Amino acid sequence: MSNKPKVNGTVLIHGDAEVAASSRTDVAPSISVTTTFRAPKPEENVPPLSEKDLWNPPRHVYSRYTQDNTTRVEHILSKINQGCAITYSSGLSAAYAALVFFKPKRVAIRGGYHGCHATIEVYKKSRDKELKVIDLDDEYQPGDLCCLYEPDDADDDDDRDIQYYADKVHKVGGKLLVDSTFAPPPLQYPFKFGADIVHHSATKYFGGHSDLLAGILVVQDPKDWDALLADRIYLGSKMGSLESWLLLRSLKTFHLRIPRQSESGTELAQWLHKIAETPAGQEYDQVPGGSITKVWHSALQKADERGFLPSKQLEGGYNATFSFLLLNGEQAARFPHLLKYFVPATSLGGVESLVERRLNSDPGADPRLIRLSIGVEEVEDLKNDLRQALQKLAETKAKL
Repeated sequence: MSNKPKVNGTVLIHGDAEVAASSRTDVAPSISVTTTFRAPKPEENVPPLSEKDLWNPPRHVYSRYTQDNTTRVEHILSKINQGCAITYSSGLSAAYAALVFFKPKRVAIRGGYHGCHATIEVYKKSRDKELKVIDLDDEYQPGDLCCLYEPDDADDDDDRDIQYYADKVHKVGGKLLVDSTFAPPPLQYPFKFGADIVHHSATKYFGGHSDLLAGILVVQDPKDWDALLADRIYLGSKMGSLESWLLLRSLKTFHLRIPRQSESGTELAQWLHKIAETPAGQEYDQVPGGSITKVWHSALQKADERGFLPSKQLEGGYNATFSFLLLNGEQAARFPHLLKYFVPATSLGGVESLVERRLNSDPGADPRLIRLSIGVEEVEDLKNDLRQALQKLAETKAKL
């Protein structure tokens, strides 16, 4: 992975400079919590706002339409995602907005976030005709929406070739949504491989500090952005003013966080994989073999029957969130609480490393499954922490 793509730090700091309504006298953006804005006097002869103004409004009317920090953060997100980005109150509200936008006749999906499957079920209630959910490898028909989660941390599937599914669904006139939450820029740019729309839970890596809820959809045609904004106004799913400010703050270090997390995550996944390959009765790096049975990470995936490798898509580095299996559910329940630096909590993408027995959040998960989200701590400290926890599990097993 030489010559990896990079996110431009100058754009992250100054990419909102042209936003019309910003005063631009403040160095750091101000926290604004107003929901409504003073109207101009008649003698000022200020023309009414048009729909064309909402990308870069010269003034604001009501925060459900536009607000200064939301507009500013959308300009930056658009530039680093190579499209037109629109923000939402959560990742799931963004997923729902995508369904409203595409009005699919069927949805092709497998794996991914269980919350998005529940969102599809909620969307079904708004339709007169039944919305059928099919598998990714079923035959497609006109009007289908293919939803890919790439990369995914699922315990039963490898990463998939975005270009393959883009070609497949486009052949019948359907659309492709790629959820790239686990691989934000510069790790992956799904538009390069045929995506029609890109989805992110901005709660995760774009937020990066475990302190905001937000979602993002990215499209390539400004007219699609206009249509999504028109829907958002009346869906009522706009991101709040404080969350917009937090996200704008978080993006200033985005280009520093993501490469660090990617490199550390890849190193730790490869280290844990070597432990998983070590037979019981032997040790690898002071960790007893047999304590881990399987590790899922994009860097470990072998080429499929078409020769696809995740490095084709993950041009900027591998994912920093990944999963592995312990011997049994009892060990998986204890493991998160044996760690010092990994916080036992759900979610991912924050500066702090997280550990979770996935069953606690996803009822369909394997009881043995552990998910790690790697933060920005020193990688050797994280490795030592994992080592001592695995040693304790082995010691407990030996006493039984």
